[in-house]
Amino acid sequence: MDSKDDHHSNVATYPVNDDGGHHAMDELDPTGVVVKPKWRGTSLDKLDMEVLGRNQVLRAGLLSVGFIVGTIIQGLIILNNPTYVFERWHGTLLVWAITAFCVIFNTVLAKRLPAVEGIVLTIHIMGLFAVIVPLWVLAPRATASEALLTFTNGGGWPTTGLSAMIGLLTPMGSLLGFDCAVHMSEEVEDASRTLPRSIMWSVYLNGSMGLIMAITMCYCLGDLEEVVQTDTGYPFIQVFFNVTKSHAATNIMTAIMIITLTACCISEVATSSRQLWSFARDKGIPFSDWFAYVSPTMHIPLRAVLVSMSITCTVSLINIGSTAALNAIVSLGVVSLISSYYITIACLIWRRLKGEPLPQRRWSLGRYGLVVNIISLLFLTPIWFFAFWPLSTPVEASSMNWAVVMYCGVIAWSLVYYSIWGKHSYVGPVTVVKRDL
Repeated sequence: MDSKDDHHSNVATYPVNDDGGHHAMDELDPTGVVVKPKWRGTSLDKLDMEVLGRNQVLRAGLLSVGFIVGTIIQGLIILNNPTYVFERWHGTLLVWAITAFCVIFNTVLAKRLPAVEGIVLTIHIMGLFAVIVPLWVLAPRATASEALLTFTNGGGWPTTGLSAMIGLLTPMGSLLGFDCAVHMSEEVEDASRTLPRSIMWSVYLNGSMGLIMAITMCYCLGDLEEVVQTDTGYPFIQVFFNVTKSHAATNIMTAIMIITLTACCISEVATSSRQLWSFARDKGIPFSDWFAYVSPTMHIPLRAVLVSMSITCTVSLINIGSTAALNAIVSLGVVSLISSYYITIACLIWRRLKGEPLPQRRWSLGRYGLVVNIISLLFLTPIWFFAFWPLSTPVEASSMNWAVVMYCGVIAWSLVYYSIWGKHSYVGPVTVVKRDL
């Protein structure tokens, strides 16, 4: 279990707001004063949604998940039809289709989401056994030494340790996003209690299932060179086929992955649209009034949902020209998320060390809070640093990780925007709460 997820649970119990990490940072800012607003802690109606604030940028998670689903589908097509020619624009069209599908669930079928999520949860849990049992029964076993103690430097770096640190960016994706639930807090009953419990239970459940799946794959991987060089583009698809020797079984096992990832994409549409909407509500972006609109019939930030879809579809066009450029944008999303975690946790540590009071909360790490926060920063620091590195050497323009350039560019643009326009219009979430309540 990642210690930063304990931090998310702790922050989630602060005054209920879709702002998530930014709202907590606003309250914990070392230069500011802790505001103690009164909160109902219940589900909020349309009127409440229009006055409560939040400040965080739209993330690249929706694009990355949609891209993964689309290319997995392409991988299945290749497995079942060897004559199929893999084209990047096919993947882009699949991203569009998946995003549109998820937007429909977040608009027209929004009231059905709880039922759908319950079904997906069942598929998620039962699907684990549908995948690992055939692997346990049919796959040849590697020895414990081969599975757990053999390390491969596939990036051409001077040492295996350096290669491992750089390769952490990929598994880090599974440790991100537990805070997504926080961005739906204003639409959750008794959020200050429900959210932290949901976050922690998701960590316990998914952490345990992920560990089981990871160990299973290590023992059942087979020929590493073969699965890595698979034409499908996804080693796990090749592993499923090598083990089962059946196209039908491989299709079913992979379909479980596609369904759960698509459900993740549906959630990403919801959380990214709330992020954009709530940031606009705080006057933090251009044309804030337009973005902050809430549909009086659907009771959702419809414009923010549609803009999230439009941005995803537009950025996915980059894949047609260069997959490396698209991967840089996805990497930027991961680094940006880590940065937001880092800033929030650092502010919390600052207040704890100074002995200043923390916001009122209904769930706490207690006396272990400071230790957990410090461990979180120590864990995040090397990962943030190596997230900017290219995956392999020698480094060329096509293999370079351009996330560092985009990261600095976004920060520079944000500083310029805030200095010239933003500081004259932006209203922080705590200020809004204090003024309106």
